[in-house]
Formats: sequence, structure tokens, C-alpha cells
Amino acid sequence: MLLISVDTGEFDAEVSVNELKELVKTAEGETVAVIIQKRPKPDSVTFIGTGKLEEAKEICENSEIDVVICDGELTPTQGRVLEKLLKTRVIDRTVLILDIFAKNARSGEGKLQVELAQLKYSLPRLSGQGTALSRLGGGIGTRGPGETKLESDKRHIRRRIHTLEEQLKELSKRRRLHRERRKKDGIITAAIVGYTNAGKSTLLNTLADAEVLAENKLFATLDPTARSIKLPDGNEIMLIDTVGFISRLPHFLVEAFKSTLEEATNADILIILTDASDPECENQLEVTKEILKELSEEEKPMITVYNKCDIADSYLLPVTKNTVKISALRGIGIDSLLECIAENMPQTKKRVLLLIPFSEGRLANEIRTSSRILKEEYRDSGVFLDAVVDVNIMYKILDYIVKEE
Repeated sequence: MLLISVDTGEFDAEVSVNELKELVKTAEGETVAVIIQKRPKPDSVTFIGTGKLEEAKEICENSEIDVVICDGELTPTQGRVLEKLLKTRVIDRTVLILDIFAKNARSGEGKLQVELAQLKYSLPRLSGQGTALSRLGGGIGTRGPGETKLESDKRHIRRRIHTLEEQLKELSKRRRLHRERRKKDGIITAAIVGYTNAGKSTLLNTLADAEVLAENKLFATLDPTARSIKLPDGNEIMLIDTVGFISRLPHFLVEAFKSTLEEATNADILIILTDASDPECENQLEVTKEILKELSEEEKPMITVYNKCDIADSYLLPVTKNTVKISALRGIGIDSLLECIAENMPQTKKRVLLLIPFSEGRLANEIRTSSRILKEEYRDSGVFLDAVVDVNIMYKILDYIVKEE
């Protein structure tokens, strides 16, 4: 494959191309050549200038290139013109990411999200693409449930988008009910978030024996996985593995996967994992934090975890209160991480024994609705409740506490 990048100075083009190479490898492709051109902005018709275009033609002819991938988002015009001039398939960074998503989506929800993202990408590109739309087959950029929909008209695609969004809303509602149930039961959650291939699934496997697929590939995990673990202080916490982030992730992709990413934004603690062995480690950390900021304004405890320290110059890494250095694969530093999680556990629930007078029936009902009732019995002086209550209602029940646990 031939990779083409336009260096406008807005981002580090070389780093971005290296990332694109990894994406190609994940999609089971092979990079044959790379062209990087410095320009104030991409050419509106051909993406790159005439000189580099001639170079690209030569490479395509001499190296039997079957796919050209542009490190940016192509307009429909740019895609059509490049395909005509280079006489080969031309896709962009977004199509490549969507292809990997299609390959790795395993759950029903993951497949719906991928299809939605593919359709949203294809809709503005339908006009004038002619026979290009009917070309199916194998290879990178052609996988997944979205490609067969490209032969339909815009109205059909809009209808399908609406249907998918409604289905995802329903699934999102179910997720919300599960989260509310966890909160009611006093379950604290910690989401493992970070750049793709930072080792999130490996960490979950190490901490919880989760047997989650962990591969040295980008976006190996698309569907969130939750596992419960016990901390050194005896408390339990639910760990959630999430889809990885990547720089310059198109906004519509973030939107399509919003219901999955909600698991991260609604967690009580965020464990931000980064690959300490990657030269772009700090930049990747910033990308992750920026995306999290986009998704949620809420302040919550964050633990920065530098993974793969066994193969990195870990002495160069910053040392702060909520920073931990580990190797998820080798189990190094895991005890320190567990202690750090325990220190950041928010106290949202408290177990109390209550004796509520019969005259306070409304309060008793509120406790039944918002709390987990472990035991309830009627006594001469009122209703006895052994309950796990939200700390937010403690001020209402202080006078009726028999004993705190």
C-alpha cells in the first residue's frame, strides 16, 4: 500500500504516518511506500500537488499498489480524481479505521455502531460516485455491514441511520439502567481508558483473570467488558475495559460510539493507561484527556498509569501522587496500582441500621426506592431497615440511625 500525507503543520505528520502504518498492519495490509508533502493545505482536487502526484503514479505503476491511503479525510471529489489518476482504489484514514472497527466488532451493539459510522461517512459521498458504489469485494476498506448499503439511495440510508440511532438509544437506556442499579447497590466502577494498544485488555486480564482478547493491534477491543475485583482494603470495585482512542478521531466516530464511551464517562474513577515505551507517550496521554473532556465535563478521580515500564526508560517518567508505573503483561507494579485505586475510592454508599417511625412512612419509602435493603422488619416503634444508602440522603436519616456499619 502507498500512504500519502500532507504536512500542513497542524500536527506532526511523521508521527501520524507511523500511526497510519500501524493501522495498516492491524488491517492485515503492508505499507510499500510513503509520500509526505509540505503544503499550507491539501489540494482541493488532488489532495497533493502535481509533482508528488506524478511520484505517486510512478510508485503505483512500478510496485503494483492495490490501495492508496491518504492520511486525512478526503472529499468525494478528491477520492474520485485520485482513483482516476492513480488507477487504483483510494481510501482515507477514516475508512481504514472503520474497516478495522468492522473487523473487530463482535457484539450486536458494536456491529450497529460500526454500521452507523459507515453510513454517516458514506452519506455525503454518495453524489456522483457512480459505479464506485457497486464495487464490492475483499480487501481493506470494504469490510463490514455498511458497504452493501452504499448502493441504496440517500433516503434509504437516512432511514437506516435513524433506525440504527433508535436501536442504539434503546441499548444506551439499558446501559443507564444497569449503571443506576450498580449505583443503588453501592458498586463503585473504574474505567480503564487510553490510547489504542496501550494494554487496557491486558491490564484487565491481569487484575481480574478476565480472559479478554488482548492483541498487539490497534482497536483490538471495541466492546466494553466489566469484571469485579477485590482491593487490598477488602472493598470491591467493578473494572470496565473500553474502546481505545486515537489522534484525529473524526467527531462522527466519537458520536457513533458514544453509548459505549458512556461507560467511561460515568465511571467513578478513571484509570488512564498509556504506553510508556512509545516515544509519543505524553502526546497520547493528552489526546486521551482531550477526548474525555469532550465527552464529559464532570470532575472525577484520575489515575495515570504508565504501562510497559519493563521495556521503557521508566526513570524518565513523571512521579506524582496519582501516577503509577506498571507492566500489565509481567504483573509489575500491580500492588501499587491497586493501593492507588483504593485511595481514590469515593464513598458514595454507607451501610446503616435504621428505625424509622411509622409516622415517617414517606421517608421509609424513599429509602426503599433509592437504597439496597438487606433486611426489613416491623417493630413496635417503627420499621427496622438494614440498608446500603446513598451518602446524599444521610442528612435525612441521621436521627433514625440505630448503628452504622
